[in-house]
Amino acid sequence: MSLGIILVVEDDDAIRRGLTDALSYSGYTVYDAPDGAVGLDLALSMDTDLILLDIMMPKMDGLEVLRELRKSKPAQPVIFLTARGEEHDRIGGLKLGADDYIVKPFSIDELLARVEAVLRRSPGRPTTLDALVVAGRTIDFERREVVLASGSRRTFTEREHEVLVFLSANAGRAVSRDELLQKVWGLDPRGTHTRTVDMTIARLRETLDDNPSNPEVIRTVRGKGYMLVEPESDESKSVSDGKDSS
Repeated sequence: MSLGIILVVEDDDAIRRGLTDALSYSGYTVYDAPDGAVGLDLALSMDTDLILLDIMMPKMDGLEVLRELRKSKPAQPVIFLTARGEEHDRIGGLKLGADDYIVKPFSIDELLARVEAVLRRSPGRPTTLDALVVAGRTIDFERREVVLASGSRRTFTEREHEVLVFLSANAGRAVSRDELLQKVWGLDPRGTHTRTVDMTIARLRETLDDNPSNPEVIRTVRGKGYMLVEPESDESKSVSDGKDSS
């Protein structure tokens, strides 16, 4: 079974072949494009889990490709590949919504590790847990419910469940409001002023019986966002893929 579908957009033939071979050997289904224009057409027409996108390319550079791609697929995971390490390129790509940025030359091991990390954060991929225990609460992803310490059960709404899945996949890491907007709601956070994330977190805490003034499950990290505390791993029940927090 394929680990996911990856599109490689790179104008250097040798690098493109090397990436395609390495990813295919690692278990991914890989498609490739030799320039930005072809890459954008494929990215818009295909359902891909991740795009590896070079910045310096003929016809359309990577920044332009991502800018156009975000209009139709705001939540598409993208990792930039570039031989240039200048700060303005890195900042420009991240502002457009790139999920990661790798400067050439890089090792295949580093690339694969970053690919795996980005795919784990994608909300379209299933959670790696059937259930987890956090601060005395048992969260059941299959039933979409929580069993509180008192023994009472509460059901999550669909959006609460989606947010909880994403936070659990990144347990122990502060997730920004912009990342939640992009990855869970599928919205472009640029220029978006909304308290949707905060209100959803407030409702989720209420469902979890998590005191907002002293939360035990979902903590607010000042200046960064929200973080699900590390689960009690000895009681968490993993499925075949196992638990691998970012």
